[in-house]
Amino acid sequence: MDEFKIACCQMNVINDKKSNITHAKELIEEASSNGVELVTLPEMFNTPYDNNKFIENAEEEENSYTLNKMCDIAQDNNILLQAGSIPELEDDKIYNTAYLIDNRGKIIAKHRKVHLFDIDTPTMKFTESDTLSAGNTITTVKTHLATISLAICYDIRFNEFWTIMNQHETDIVLLPGAFNKTTGPLHWETLIRARAIDNQSFVVATSPSQINNEYYVAWGHSMIVDAWGRIISKAEEKEEIIYGNLDPESINTVREQIPILKNKRNDLYETIYKKEL
Repeated sequence: MDEFKIACCQMNVINDKKSNITHAKELIEEASSNGVELVTLPEMFNTPYDNNKFIENAEEEENSYTLNKMCDIAQDNNILLQAGSIPELEDDKIYNTAYLIDNRGKIIAKHRKVHLFDIDTPTMKFTESDTLSAGNTITTVKTHLATISLAICYDIRFNEFWTIMNQHETDIVLLPGAFNKTTGPLHWETLIRARAIDNQSFVVATSPSQINNEYYVAWGHSMIVDAWGRIISKAEEKEEIIYGNLDPESINTVREQIPILKNKRNDLYETIYKKEL
């Protein structure tokens, strides 16, 4: 991994898929004009966060209007694009799927959200499993910039899942996410920094902005965190693009000075990726 510049587009998401895609294109082009090599978008960036809207806006990968536009944008701007996530339709099932697109406009990785957001708190209830199906893979890919893993929102709460990504020698985890105004102020920053510290890798979390709507209000506060758990850049509630330089020295120094992988007691405990068995 060599040092490079990244941008997170914390965008307003509205109830109009084509307008969301057009606006994402505008933000990506603005970020690209500032010399970045990797741009990220939020979870469900083309649709309101709502089970009925997931059904309405779901697209099959092979003829996806959203993905075709994103592939063109990545190629036109010569960037690696983590195209947030979208509702992906396959065999009558809908998945919350994140895509990584290279600078030739080719999809090089996809991650279907593994842990579905089924919660019930005093202030909100949301049951993704009413509409969405869970993915069953852990996603890591080597790119010309770095080894990158993908996770989505609620995946961040499951540290064993992240341990496997660490075993895959990831440098950066890209996390499109949409915490809400209940869980966001309590856990968003804490979890992002904890996962970066636990796994000694960069974590880049990209949220929709905190825009009032009838469906779901995201927390915002997109964040770029280094392998020491230090915040490189952080958004507030409103729409904005944040930038950061990802320097591999952050990974190298923390892994040399605090060698948790070497110190781990594999003779006593281990985390196994059962899909590989």
